[in-house]
Amino acid sequence: MQGKIIKGVGGFYYIHLPDNRIFECKAKGVFRNQNIKPTVGDNVLMDIIDEQALTGNISDILPRENSLIRPMVSNVDQAVIIFALSDPKPNFNLLDRFLIMMDRQDVKTIICFNKADLVSDEEADKLKSIYEACGYDVIITSTYYRDEISVQEDGVEKLKGLIKGKTTVFAGPSGVGKSSLLNVINPNAKAQTGSISEKIKRGKHTTRHSELIWVGDDTYIMDTPGFSSLFVEDMECEDLKEFYGEFLKYQSDCKFIGCVHIKEPVCGVKKALSEGKISQLRYDNYRQLYEELKTKKKW
Repeated sequence: MQGKIIKGVGGFYYIHLPDNRIFECKAKGVFRNQNIKPTVGDNVLMDIIDEQALTGNISDILPRENSLIRPMVSNVDQAVIIFALSDPKPNFNLLDRFLIMMDRQDVKTIICFNKADLVSDEEADKLKSIYEACGYDVIITSTYYRDEISVQEDGVEKLKGLIKGKTTVFAGPSGVGKSSLLNVINPNAKAQTGSISEKIKRGKHTTRHSELIWVGDDTYIMDTPGFSSLFVEDMECEDLKEFYGEFLKYQSDCKFIGCVHIKEPVCGVKKALSEGKISQLRYDNYRQLYEELKTKKKW
């Protein structure tokens, strides 16, 4: 029988079947012998041990379309990175780090700015335009007052459309309203996580491990633990500029090939910055990350 791993805890893997049953399974020893570890998102074949108790063994792991390291997950179509517009205020340097991390793994990223009910439309529109200019899809959402106001023509509904039929990683810092968004998109999410929690004898659900939540119609959302920091590693500082898409069309105006847009004279990127064509916010983040990578390289 074929299913998808939606959670792994303590050597047990929870397999979601097309009929919406969830089986608790162990992986056969052959995987350990081959140094293969099942991961969340794997499509697997399963042998049923007990139909009533919903237990089984994973007999085979089907070929992966892709495999991410952070977060550890396979067969991902895209990521949605969620930051609040207020309470807490967005950490844009942290946002850029996540975007770079996903871009390096060739994962399409959608930016979701939540809690739009706490800021003015002008403030939300300004941030949206900054990141759309970088080539990202940006959604503005609010889980409050959805019947009373049109938040960017109801960003929650737009988000539902973008994730339909895909496996999507949802990630963001703690407190940005990620759980509220998940519950609006899929009101049955609590029931699903509750059923797994009962199997592993754990109380109220908090996201300690990455897990997939089935929404329906081949749609899965990967819920990940909230993060407060990310480190951009294993990258040369000179390569960082390639992950700032808004720089690309101005680099041809730089005097020197390989210009990193920091101290060089006659720099097309810095000229575009001075003319307001590039966001100062994004450029400041770029400089901070560049210096961080440059310092690490010395050690």
